[in-house]
Amino acid sequence: MTSKEKTWTWRDIPVGAVVEEPGNASEYLTGGWRSERPVFTPDHCVQCGLCYVYCPDAAIVMTREGYPDIRLDYCKGCGICARECFMSTFGLSCFEMVDEEEFR
Repeated sequence: MTSKEKTWTWRDIPVGAVVEEPGNASEYLTGGWRSERPVFTPDHCVQCGLCYVYCPDAAIVMTREGYPDIRLDYCKGCGICARECFMSTFGLSCFEMVDEEEFR
């Protein structure tokens, strides 16, 4: 005799898109699929912090000296840091977006 497998009902299916453990985003390294990476040039930086404010992934942290530090494990390469940089209005952005293949 074969045992009858349990059939699922709609009540047995777990609800999707629900965060069961708040604050777990740091456990997921999301920077592995980017095609470009920001390269920081400290000579152009005026320590305004706009890159930190505008980074949608919180991949930029500020050092004690006031300079941005990019956490590449979380950076998706969107380029917002380079676009929103205060110095980019003068053509001297602190960040240059470089093809990720150059680093592999």
